Amino acid sequence: MLETAKYLIGAAGPSGFGSKTTADQVTSHCPELHSITAIITGATSGIGAETARVLAKRGARLVLPARSMKAAEDTKARILSKFPGSEIIVMALDLSSHHSVRKFAAQFHSLNLPLNLLINNAGKFSHRHAISEDGIEMTFATNYLGHFLLTKLLLKNMIETAEKSGVQGRIVNVSSSIHSWFSGDPISYLSLINKNKSDYYDGTRAYALSKLANVLHTKELARRLEEMEANVIVNCVHPGIVRTRLTRDREGLITDVVFFLASKLLKTIPQAAATTCYVAIHPRLANISGKYFADCNETSTSKLGFNSTEAARLWSISEIMVAQKIQSRKT
Repeated sequence: MLETAKYLIGAAGPSGFGSKTTADQVTSHCPELHSITAIITGATSGIGAETARVLAKRGARLVLPARSMKAAEDTKARILSKFPGSEIIVMALDLSSHHSVRKFAAQFHSLNLPLNLLINNAGKFSHRHAISEDGIEMTFATNYLGHFLLTKLLLKNMIETAEKSGVQGRIVNVSSSIHSWFSGDPISYLSLINKNKSDYYDGTRAYALSKLANVLHTKELARRLEEMEANVIVNCVHPGIVRTRLTRDREGLITDVVFFLASKLLKTIPQAAATTCYVAIHPRLANISGKYFADCNETSTSKLGFNSTEAARLWSISEIMVAQKIQSRKT
């Protein structure tokens, strides 16, 4: 009850920020970002677009991958109208396609740019069951596995950039408190919904699984980066409940009721982008890795999200899934 009251009034936590803090406010005293190159997925609308705007305001060079090049160009134009000196590159990327992710990574590497910041923000919520071209349930493919592969392909660049520049690299995985709604065996449920039939499919549970995967990815990647002694950190965020285009595919009585009740707790988009921006660039986060943040403060994940064994298990399965299509293309 006390935590709910703190949320509703926007009481500041240990960081000095709270649920009502905006992205502009949380970055107002951060260093300028003129030497920083950032990739932000899902930056054509909602939280991602606000994150891109705020980082451009601070001077970062932005790379905006998107399925719709028109939407990406529109986002670029909006930012440039406010900050004419911004450097913004738009590139094609469909996170549900391993081929598209690999093509994007190759094209980015060909630009010979440094990479300081990777914000894995793009997300999808779909009530309807669908399978990607790689044989993966579409929500999981877009929200988690595409980002897993993207991070894997860009990580060497990030590590090298950090070594050369002396500036710590940061990866931000945008998850959700809904990750705690998932219970059971993640891999077993994934194998069921990866089948070309929807008998076992529930849109909300599939979304919760993908967001749990983001949390587990953060935990295992942080462990591996520490083991490598890389000057790169990774953290996970819950942006808060906000009505964005993420829910455009949703339907169903239960989901409608949940969103109606949650509407009393909805954040504005600038408030929802605050935690992402805080974790991405605030100096206070230096050397902090593998953590989960909400309302610009560190908090706890679900018990399953804290499970190191599950994190390692998911990583191993993910490596197999992103490699399978390569093998099939070679044969």
